[in-house]
Amino acid sequence: MGWVSGQAYSEDLRARVLAAVDRGGRVYEIAPLFGVSVSYIYKALERRQRDGITTALPRTGRPGRKLDGHLEALAAHVVAQPDATLAELVDWSQRERGVKVCIATMSATLDALDLSLKKRHAMLPSRSAPMSPQREKSGAKPKAA
Repeated sequence: MGWVSGQAYSEDLRARVLAAVDRGGRVYEIAPLFGVSVSYIYKALERRQRDGITTALPRTGRPGRKLDGHLEALAAHVVAQPDATLAELVDWSQRERGVKVCIATMSATLDALDLSLKKRHAMLPSRSAPMSPQREKSGAKPKAA
């Protein structure tokens, strides 16, 4: 087992490193002995001197989505109203749940819930009629006579 980037050192290792420095050891000798970086030792010493903290700081991460506490209600609303647009769902979340979000947040939340807002199922192309309106041809329009 080795240390992984982003993982905090154990409390035991922290205590042993700081104790070795306190006993008068040189930082550049202690670092390879314990398998830590020199910068880690200096940062730990500074944090202990400045704040009195020798333990690992809590891990920070991405904050949750605004709608995380309302996922069940949102899923139930989408099931009850499958034709609702994103704008209507944003209005619903502010009106009913008191949470103001943008359309992008609502879309990302629905995507995370694996809910689709597709209005109709995919169909095979029609052989008898065009599925889309004809596009205009490029170039100038002919003048009326």
